[in-house]
Amino acid sequence: MTIPIYQADAFTNQLYGGNPAAVCPLTEWLPNETMQKIAAENNLAETAFFIKTPEGYHLRWFTPELEIDLCGHATLATAHILFTELGHNEPAIHFTTEKAGTLIVTRNGDRYTLDFPSRPPYPAELPEGLIGALGLGDKLPKQVLRSRDYFLVYEDEQDILNIVPDHSALSKVDAIGIIVTAPGKTVDFVSRFFAPAAGVAEDPVTGSAHCNLIPYWADLLGKNELHAYQLSARKGELWCEHKGDRALMSGNAVTYLKGEIYI
Repeated sequence: MTIPIYQADAFTNQLYGGNPAAVCPLTEWLPNETMQKIAAENNLAETAFFIKTPEGYHLRWFTPELEIDLCGHATLATAHILFTELGHNEPAIHFTTEKAGTLIVTRNGDRYTLDFPSRPPYPAELPEGLIGALGLGDKLPKQVLRSRDYFLVYEDEQDILNIVPDHSALSKVDAIGIIVTAPGKTVDFVSRFFAPAAGVAEDPVTGSAHCNLIPYWADLLGKNELHAYQLSARKGELWCEHKGDRALMSGNAVTYLKGEIYI
């Protein structure tokens, strides 16, 4: 038995940039164990699986270690494959998900806009060992917050670039991931995202983190339209909008491969 597989780089307009995600169209769900094994074999931050429904598509995401509740870049990659490879010709795609509700992706030329839930972070206590694991010495963040992930705010972009994480130590922090962010030099804000506990040492570009970042920076800067970079080695670019209880993020995507998986 075989199933199709595609891989696309999301939040970039260049191959080998942004965040790669695998996309697997299905006619019916495979056993969870099989989907988890495929994600581990792909060894990408996320592998997306979807099936057609009367309303649109049902979408799920797996890291190499676990099924995740929300993933932006793999949703963008899935929409890109549907629009460019699988003949979707409606102006929008509606994805139903178990834990994030309905997610809508629209296309405008070669840019896609994701309509995601806004998840403003709230003040939190700094967990033991987190600061030491980031490799900034004794430098403390200006703020410590949390939503699903810990959310640390630093003074400037250079602080974010200077982080050299101890991934083994970070994996002991009780959270899916750790967001670090600061004002940008040429954009409104920058960020990085680490999730070693989920099998992702550093995620190149993280849509789910921007569900936290967008409402935080919109409130702080007093503006609803924002431009952002995620400063991983592959780098990602996002155009963002805060719309009340929704966070909109736009970006490009490019197809890297298509083929078949034997299962």
